[in-house]
Amino acid sequence: MTRVALAGYGSAGRTIHAPRLLEAGLDIVAVSTRDAERAAAVRAGLPGAAVVPTLDDLLALEDVDLVVLATPSGAHAEHVRAVVDAGRPCVVDKPLAVDAERGAAVVRHAERAGVPLTVFQNRRYDPEHTTVRALLADGRVGEPFRYEMRWERWRPVPKDRWRENAPWEDGGGILLDLHTHLVDAAVQLFGPVTHVAATVAARSTPAEDDAFLLVTHTSGVVSHLSATSLAAAPGPRVRLLGRAAAYVQADFEGEAHVWSGQRDPDADHCGWLYGGDEPMAVPRVRSSQADLYRAVAAALASPDPQAAMPIDPWDAVHTLAVVDAARVAAAEQRVVEVVTPRR
Repeated sequence: MTRVALAGYGSAGRTIHAPRLLEAGLDIVAVSTRDAERAAAVRAGLPGAAVVPTLDDLLALEDVDLVVLATPSGAHAEHVRAVVDAGRPCVVDKPLAVDAERGAAVVRHAERAGVPLTVFQNRRYDPEHTTVRALLADGRVGEPFRYEMRWERWRPVPKDRWRENAPWEDGGGILLDLHTHLVDAAVQLFGPVTHVAATVAARSTPAEDDAFLLVTHTSGVVSHLSATSLAAAPGPRVRLLGRAAAYVQADFEGEAHVWSGQRDPDADHCGWLYGGDEPMAVPRVRSSQADLYRAVAAALASPDPQAAMPIDPWDAVHTLAVVDAARVAAAEQRVVEVVTPRR
């Protein structure tokens, strides 16, 4: 069984990483946190795990096969370097870093050291995403030309956290939090991004909380990627337009929306296909975010762990390059070419 040391037990560590690690059959042997309440939560929820205060203490432990970083985004690059220098395989939550150059430097550092590294792009394993991939593979929409994906919420009273308060240089804001998911999903479906136009604003928090990206892929598909905390009427999660049909997906993780006509008819279906006389419910493709950790465990047991990792860390570098270009595009009100650092 893969023995995991988990760095961080805030919202991401406690509610996202730990449950998925356990579901995947990995063994959480240690957790680092300085917070007394979080330490108590570890002891209550993971009674067999050691609790230590710092990442350095975590890295000093023996009998650890994998380190998972669920620490604040602004510290990811520094923390990955520390894990690599300790010679421990690493999964880092997205974003890999706060910009593409720092992300690329971290990946090169891991490559030079020969230490396996991957990025927790867990949304690739959502059934909503795998259903879209299957729909495209089956050719049911014909040639796709426009993809819309939204992560829109209604939070007129913002949360008081580092994500809402920190500048992007310290890991805050919606671009690094949510657009790193949206861009990654679009790239997986339609290929790398060549150009981006964007609007980015901080409307209710010190960090940006409202952003829209219009991106052009090498395939010719154009993606509209929207995330905001101020949508009292969130748009459909996904709208995919093709020359033969369109696909609309409204339901997502129980979040409220106003598209009652597009609600999934049952748990076995995900979204609707339009183009004939009547809309057709699309069968849901089953998958689980725990599959990412199952793939990591399998990679560590393989002859070439880095090659077998489920997410190439250079994918995360390209995502950050798109985010970097979006900041320039919004500030200068122009279309910006995406330049991804070389391997």
